[in-house]
Amino acid sequence: ALIMSMPIAMAAGIGAAGRRGILIKGGAHLEHLGTIRVVAFDKTGTLTHGEPAVTDVIPLEGNERELLALAAGLEHFSEHPLAKAIMSKARESGIAPAEVSGFDALTGAGAKGLVQGQAWYVGNPKLFEGQGADLNAVQTQVARLQEEGKTVVLVGNATGIRGLLALQDRIRAEAKQAIAALHVLDIRTVMLTGDNLRTAQAFARMLGIDDVRADLKPEDKVHAVGQLEREHGAVLMVGDGVNDAPALAAATCGMAMGVAGSDAAIEAADVALMADDLAKVAEALRLGRKARHVSMQNIVFSIAILAAMIPLAVAGILGVAVTV
Repeated sequence: ALIMSMPIAMAAGIGAAGRRGILIKGGAHLEHLGTIRVVAFDKTGTLTHGEPAVTDVIPLEGNERELLALAAGLEHFSEHPLAKAIMSKARESGIAPAEVSGFDALTGAGAKGLVQGQAWYVGNPKLFEGQGADLNAVQTQVARLQEEGKTVVLVGNATGIRGLLALQDRIRAEAKQAIAALHVLDIRTVMLTGDNLRTAQAFARMLGIDDVRADLKPEDKVHAVGQLEREHGAVLMVGDGVNDAPALAAATCGMAMGVAGSDAAIEAADVALMADDLAKVAEALRLGRKARHVSMQNIVFSIAILAAMIPLAVAGILGVAVTV
């Protein structure tokens, strides 16, 4: 009875979770779910649908078509959701991407390519700050768009900024309720994103998220998870993309969005959601807590039985038949 107290409860919990569309890869991970104090979410593809759309095309030189053609050319070989949105906008507008060679993906920042032998960049403002570009001409526009919850992508080269594009993703319908359900469980919520701080804060305000860590590269997310564990205790990381895989592996427990998630994220995670439903996050935590509670009941009951039966058996009061 004592030996089986925990495995039986965990096996039952894993089975119950599977019937609810929550795939847990082992009993230890179910136990970890019952200890979680903080849930850290990726933004794009997790809290949002991961299908951003271009909302604004603002050229500083030339016209919108030229700017969009250049941006589409630079993003042509990128797999990032923002890149796909820019390509989609160009196709819808009947614009052919500019011819770009020497494509180089700049993880967490953007992309680089050669146009007629000259290096051009597309990416976030921090990328251009690192290149020493003067952003004074676009700072007001960038701040305004970011405060509207939009992601701003700049296009330019060593001589200056050619223009900017703003993109916005749709928040998942159940996201706000999912955050509220976690707060009911006394769980702190955090958003970890590579997006800029203004845009991230706008999203956090809409959803009621407690804390925001923005402008993060994949390795920064790993450090942020470690910091949260030191400050608050066990951390559940929820993500969907390749960039989230290191943080999913580093957290106390990692949870991947099973349908929309990348193979790398699902492989690195300890838990996978078979449906893109954020309400399953709180449900998984409740199952983890219940499994731990039942395990503890089983252990206490088993020890109580042994404490009563062993002295009685030693005293000769209980025989084998009665004990069985």
